[in-house]
Amino acid sequence: MRVLGIESSAHTLGIGIVENGRVLSNEKMMYQIGTAGLIPAKAADLHAENVHAVLREALSKAGLTLGEIEGIGYTMGPGIGPCLRVGELAAKTLAERYGLPMAPVNHALGHIEVARFAAGFRDPLVLYVSGGNSQILAIEGKPFRHYRVLGETFDIGIGNMLDSFAREAKLNPAWGSSVAKLAEGGSYIELPYTVKGMDFTFTGLLTAAGDKLAVHRHKDVAFSLQETSFAMLCEATERALLLTRKKELLLSGGVAQSKRLNEMLRLMAAQHRTRVYTAENQYNADNGAMIALVAEKMLENGMDARPEKCTTNQKYRIDSVRIGWR
Repeated sequence: MRVLGIESSAHTLGIGIVENGRVLSNEKMMYQIGTAGLIPAKAADLHAENVHAVLREALSKAGLTLGEIEGIGYTMGPGIGPCLRVGELAAKTLAERYGLPMAPVNHALGHIEVARFAAGFRDPLVLYVSGGNSQILAIEGKPFRHYRVLGETFDIGIGNMLDSFAREAKLNPAWGSSVAKLAEGGSYIELPYTVKGMDFTFTGLLTAAGDKLAVHRHKDVAFSLQETSFAMLCEATERALLLTRKKELLLSGGVAQSKRLNEMLRLMAAQHRTRVYTAENQYNADNGAMIALVAEKMLENGMDARPEKCTTNQKYRIDSVRIGWR
């Protein structure tokens, strides 16, 4: 089945095409964060202005025409309202014009499933780390087959925390990769560390790190912020591993691109003889192929919707999504 997926939950407009689980194209355009961070209305305007160009590029790379597409998927949520609506409108327009079934896809599920398919994992523990959320997840069968949240942030996602610190430190661009670069060669400063079972919080850590910028080298603060927050995630994930006794661990989401987080998580998992997999960065970053891949599975299992039934949900939780293909 040839399925086109549209991702527009935040700064990235991505359009990908898959056929029978194989990625044919994965094109994108990103809103430039700069030092000011993401301005929703401007990001949505940029998505709307570029959707035709990105669509043409995705079709060209796949060697297909719109008439050869058999289904459409789009990001229903979670995400930023104006950005999500651009993807919804584009998907509805294509679906209605070409008479195609639609699949509203959960953004987090897209990140997780594209990595799981690539890893060949059957039933992994998942550490999902993104701008908007941070969660530890595992499949559960009751009351329906879904990803159960074993632990999660009580306030903001780790990506949001890193981006906020980058803005406060006046880094350009103001996001996590800039913090990682600044942290190179830094020394540790004690910062708040908050883990409650398998849950964690980041706002206290962010506030304390911001205060330290006035009295410590910025590279030391950035280093300490990374080490502390990543250690929190590793502790909570290790507890979940021991409780679930799983031997597969999947790291996914935008922050999964962090080399340091990967290193720390793999050191922890090795002590428990657990296999770890992280997808290629193009799939950890927001992208259309992950939406197309999940949409294909949904459509193959009768989980489609007519355009008039499709909408967006900024707070669409992954634990409310039925997994009909597992």
